[in-house]
Formats: sequence, C-alpha cells, structure tokens
Amino acid sequence: MSDVIVLQHAAPEGPAAIAGSILRRGLGLRTVRIDRGDPVPGSLDGAAGLVVMGGPMGVYEKDQYPHLAPEIGLLQQALRDGVPTLGVCLGSQLLAASLGARVFPSGRKEIGWHEVQLLEGARADPLWKNAPERFTPLHWHGDIFDLPPGAVPLASSAMTELQAFRSGTNAYGILFHLEIGGAEVREMVATFSAELAAAKIPSGPIVAGIEAHLASVEHIGKEIFDRWAGLAADRR
Repeated sequence: MSDVIVLQHAAPEGPAAIAGSILRRGLGLRTVRIDRGDPVPGSLDGAAGLVVMGGPMGVYEKDQYPHLAPEIGLLQQALRDGVPTLGVCLGSQLLAASLGARVFPSGRKEIGWHEVQLLEGARADPLWKNAPERFTPLHWHGDIFDLPPGAVPLASSAMTELQAFRSGTNAYGILFHLEIGGAEVREMVATFSAELAAAKIPSGPIVAGIEAHLASVEHIGKEIFDRWAGLAADRR
C-alpha cells in the first residue's frame, strides 16, 4: 500500500506538482496513461491513493470515450474503501458523477486566469484552512457540476458557483488547476489551440499570466497537495 495511482488523459495534464507532493511523502507513483491506450485498472490493488487528472472529454461522452465508465467505477471503489481521492478538472467532474451529481456543459468556456474565492467550508477544511481567501489560478473547462449529496462546497468563481468540494474526509474535487507549472501552461495553449480559437479566447493573456499569477498558485498548490498526500501516506 505504497503507490498512488494517477489516471492521465492528456499529455499537458499530468500530475506535475501533485507528483512532487506524493514523492516527498515517500510514496510511489503509478501513472496510467489513458491518452496512450493504457487500460483503466480493474481495482485499486491496495493503492494508498487515487488521483484523476484533467482532459478534453466530457463525463457524459461515455460512448465516445469508453474509459470513462470504468474510471467512475474505480472512483466509486475508492470512495467505498475510504481511499484518499483527488480529482482535478475532468477528474473533479468524474468524482462528482461517481457521487451521483449532475455534470453538464455550462454553455461557455472558463479558460484563463480567473479569481477564485474560498467558501465558508474551506475555513475548517484540513487541506484548505490556511489558503488565502482569494487567489487567481488557471481554469480550462466548459463543463460544471452540481454539489454531490452530502459534500462540502469549498470554492467558487464569478463564472462558476462550485469550483471545489470535499466528500467525506478524504475525497476532493478541484475544477481549476493548482498543479501546473509554466511548461504545462504553454503546452496546454499549444495542444488545445483549436479550442481557444473556437471560443475566441486569445492565448497571449494566458501565457502572460504565468509571470503574473503562477508563483502564488504554486505556493498554494504545494500546501494543498502536501496535505492531501499526507492522507495517502497515513494509509501506508
């Protein structure tokens, strides 16, 4: 019980800073490259944690992306077994769906550096309690979700009412990106350029935001992910 399983759906959206937190806790990292054809694990095999990363597909596109249904099944297994779980962007949407919440298109893209505000539930949360009330991370999504039954809302933005949540004591969904570095931001801009063009969102401000916002985001992310990795280490 020393590995954290990471499901990765797109080359630019790897675990990045999350991986660093996991390794600092003395845990191993088993990255499953869904984007390269790796199958979704049939079970957690005693894993210390489960991380599900972002990707360009929608939770409701199971016919087009057959890996989505088994991913939800794996998340449900993690939830049943009390395995620390973290979903980022698409991963947060899959976690919400696995908890019975509706995931749906918002009708507009929230892409770029946009302010997030922590909610009351974050003030007593083990991961978020010391984070600043407002900060400006990178967003890259068009789908949103309802709050899962019994979950605690943790953050919102002007465009999206629910940006982060906790279910139980150790399952977290984060719709925005705290894990990325400058290289990942540039790679996302290049890889998803057609999406930017279709949404009429210029890439310049996204790249410029690296210098303006990334240092503070990296600091916040390190604290959040270190604490989450501590939950996984406690299962070892």
